[in-house]
Amino acid sequence: MEVKFQIRLEKPNAGVDFGIQQGSGSTYLTLQKQRSTGEDLVFDFVLNLKSQTGVFPIFVGAVAQGSPQERFVYIDIGTAAGQIGSIWSRRLKVPLKSVTWEMLRQVQTDSQAVLAIKVPGIGKDGGPTCSSVKGGEGWKIKA
Repeated sequence: MEVKFQIRLEKPNAGVDFGIQQGSGSTYLTLQKQRSTGEDLVFDFVLNLKSQTGVFPIFVGAVAQGSPQERFVYIDIGTAAGQIGSIWSRRLKVPLKSVTWEMLRQVQTDSQAVLAIKVPGIGKDGGPTCSSVKGGEGWKIKA
């Protein structure tokens, strides 16, 4: 089963590049690279559901990171996204563990539905949000 996802990065720092990470270590690619103007950035991607059984959904795909129990997607920031000369070199970890079987059943019945999350673009230090997304509203179904 293919599942459509959308990450909305809310009002990140202007002049900084952001993109979704494919791969890991030093051999990764940054996909959907966008330079922020201070307005929201949107990243759309598809992951596959490994099986339709188990305690929790396990997603696989080019941008899926982490162990099966702790899957997440990385947003590369600044030099991590290939931006030469940026003062920022960060990654933002967007966990997938709050996606439930019920949510997947609902998106399976609506071909237009996506699992969407809103993430603050600026962190407590005034720079781009980094580390792991905590709190917030989590993943929601967007029709």
